[in-house]
Amino acid sequence: MERRKFIKNSSIAMGLSTLGLNNLDLSSMNKKTEKPVVISTWDFGLAANQDAWKILSKGGRALDAVEQGVMVPEADASNSSVGLGGAPDRDGRVTLDACIMDEKGNAGSVTAIEHIVHPISVARKVMENTPHVILTGEGALQFALDQGFKKTDLLTEKSKKEWQKWLETSDYKPVINIENHDTIGMLAIDSNGDLSGACTTSGLAYKMHGRVGDSPVIGAGLYVDNEYGAAVCTGLGEVVLKNLSSFLAVELMRNKKSPQKACEIAIERLLAKTPNYKDLQVGMIAINKKGETGAYAIHPNFTYAKTSNTINKVFEAAHKI
Repeated sequence: MERRKFIKNSSIAMGLSTLGLNNLDLSSMNKKTEKPVVISTWDFGLAANQDAWKILSKGGRALDAVEQGVMVPEADASNSSVGLGGAPDRDGRVTLDACIMDEKGNAGSVTAIEHIVHPISVARKVMENTPHVILTGEGALQFALDQGFKKTDLLTEKSKKEWQKWLETSDYKPVINIENHDTIGMLAIDSNGDLSGACTTSGLAYKMHGRVGDSPVIGAGLYVDNEYGAAVCTGLGEVVLKNLSSFLAVELMRNKKSPQKACEIAIERLLAKTPNYKDLQVGMIAINKKGETGAYAIHPNFTYAKTSNTINKVFEAAHKI
């Protein structure tokens, strides 16, 4: 994917002397709150960011932005990590997981849902239209249909052929940084300073039918605390589930750690409890109330996309190994 050039912001170059700001410490000015900002996992997050930015740049709500943003890869049949065209389980069924969380601490989630292109929107309906947080499987599908979502065959010819080829050996092993084993997570802060997050995935390719990873689990794959920050994870969900990594990162921000340091400590905590960590990948992104962001991973080549008034670019995250 083409990396977009850094967009220079020359607003600081205005006549500071005429504003009586001759002695202003520009280093502290660079640390001021930046908003709105949207950050998402992987290269394909940059395209998702563009739809989110259309909302944020007009003063819209972070919750609307993250939902609209992740809907882009959900509907992209060429992207086998999310939604339509997602890699199936070992039985050839495309099952999806998603969750969403707003600035008020409300959350909604669907797990193992089939036949729905936009599980993130169903998750939002769960949050807003039910007394529950999580709906799963057939119940989640029935709820979606009752809410007006259309039933769709999510298994594309490309994904079907790849699955049939896999059946020749049925060798199951998640591959580090292969995006058809992965997720899009998105975090945003809007012009009001409110945070929201979304996470959506088709899960591990050729997983056991019924497997659910960290992505739809509040506190594991995604967590938002509007007072302090938000975090989202991607990679092998089983280890994230066992460490509640996104909640930990937000808790670290509550204890005055920067988003970058919070990601690093959360990953280090995971590594300390995972002896075989060299064989798996977990990446994490985070954002705080200042609009500062961070990203960290076990292995190299975990990328993330950031869009704000001053930047629109894909970066490679710092990493442990």
